Amino acid sequence: MPNLRPVAGQQNPATSRHVICLWAPGPTSGLIFLTWRAHHHPVIKCAALPPYWAENLRLGPFHDREAESPKGQQGKRRRSTTHLEPPRAVDTTAMGALEEAHLAAAVAAACACEEDDDDLELLGGEAEPAAAAADAMEPAVRALLAGLGEDERREGLRRTPKRVAKAFRDGTRGYRQKVKDIVQGALFPEVGVDKRTGSAGGTGGQVVVRDIELFSYCESCLLPFSIQCHVGYVPSGGRVVGLSKLSRVSDVFAKRLQNPQRLANEVCGALHASIQPAGVAVALQCWHIPLPENLECKTLQGWIRTSHSSRSGVFEGETSTFWSDFLALLKLRGIDMEVDNHSASIPWCPLRSYEVPLSNGHCKKSSTNSMVSAVTSMLLSLGEDPLRKELLGTPQRYVQWLMKFRACNLDVKLNGFTLGNVSVYERPGGGTVDHGAIRSELHLPFCAQCEHHLLPFYGVVHIGYFDNGSGEGIDRSHFQALVHFYGCKLQVQERMTRQIAEAVYSVSHNGVMVVVEANHICMISRGVEKIRSNTATIAVLGQFLTDPSAKAHFLHNVLDTAGPAV
Repeated sequence: MPNLRPVAGQQNPATSRHVICLWAPGPTSGLIFLTWRAHHHPVIKCAALPPYWAENLRLGPFHDREAESPKGQQGKRRRSTTHLEPPRAVDTTAMGALEEAHLAAAVAAACACEEDDDDLELLGGEAEPAAAAADAMEPAVRALLAGLGEDERREGLRRTPKRVAKAFRDGTRGYRQKVKDIVQGALFPEVGVDKRTGSAGGTGGQVVVRDIELFSYCESCLLPFSIQCHVGYVPSGGRVVGLSKLSRVSDVFAKRLQNPQRLANEVCGALHASIQPAGVAVALQCWHIPLPENLECKTLQGWIRTSHSSRSGVFEGETSTFWSDFLALLKLRGIDMEVDNHSASIPWCPLRSYEVPLSNGHCKKSSTNSMVSAVTSMLLSLGEDPLRKELLGTPQRYVQWLMKFRACNLDVKLNGFTLGNVSVYERPGGGTVDHGAIRSELHLPFCAQCEHHLLPFYGVVHIGYFDNGSGEGIDRSHFQALVHFYGCKLQVQERMTRQIAEAVYSVSHNGVMVVVEANHICMISRGVEKIRSNTATIAVLGQFLTDPSAKAHFLHNVLDTAGPAV
């Protein structure tokens, strides 16, 4: 059993996480990384060491030069590096590759897989319970991957359970937040021309914050849905509330399992109770992703759209002038809630149309029953009651959605698209290119499932290719079948772009260019919400590689038919 020597370390005071890098001297030297947090069991990671060494760790003596935390930085996220001095008997020149730069990189790599845990937010002093719940959710995600026919050990899926658990915890953080903590201390005196109701904005005045972008999780299917929220209130008692608090309170209730009308009611009720105004008005425009086969394009067209509202105090009543003023202020932004009111009667969740047994994981055995039980355990980890009326059938619906992206080992007939033995990355010789031979199929819709977070990404595919000389193009339905084949599975956009390009090149042989534009739900519904973000990827093969004018010609065709961005 080797005598392991500490050579470097790293610590994060904000999360009490420590990493020590141990050097194993000898003919087969290597590294062992020991990571731990307070009240957690240590985790051992090896690099170029025989496995049995990790089972027989013995720490050698070392001296730690502790790095003092900067004053005034308590509680902030930071990571300080501590170099651990090896014993004098150790010849550091024999460490070879363990020079300072390489060692720092090795320690950083060992810490990288712990980053997700470090990013767990400290919410109301519940960081440890949040981490424990996330850890309990990971086995459930592994069961879902197994039910989808995936190998959780393959590259791209190894950290998916941790990512999915973190996404769900972040997307439901509203359960661990309190409105009074947000509003408290944010009420300011602002006396207007009159001390009657509405004096803070002048007689009869109101304050409206429009276009608050939110995301929430549908309680019927666990898929995120998009929200544009508008909040108005009439101040009372000569007090106004900080404007950012209106959006923050709205986000507290959005970050829960929700349906749109209850969300509007909860935001309205919470604001009325916390800031005690003369009245509150809340208007929501919500979009729910449709079933993959009904998705029409890269925009929100084809999405299920509904509008909902809730009001209290002076906004109530059909003849309320405050409500009329509120709607008029929304119209200044092109928002007509009166026209949209009919949409409230539209069925909200498309997966509600599925027949599901009204039990969560306790029905008779089936091929998906273990997956349903896994989703039920995820709900429990989030602190939800799976037997709550609104959640009955939710695990089954979520599993039915996932099964649309199940891995399939069968060969699917792709109307002649097969990868032959040609080298798809071979650069052809130069020559005159006839731009008239370039054919395009644009705006082919798709919906795929991100394999990193098990969340949808959707958009359109544009395909340009050179005619093979026959004068006949490939029918659009063939391209749509190809896009559907590569899209309806656990995917990443970069890989899907390349796969489509290679498949088309196997038929055209002359040149292919593929552009994929997509919106990723995982980018806009978790962490730092990147609202309105859109990702474009490109793959170029054959003649398009050598002729910039051909690429420009195809991209110009795409631009000419481009619709409005999301």
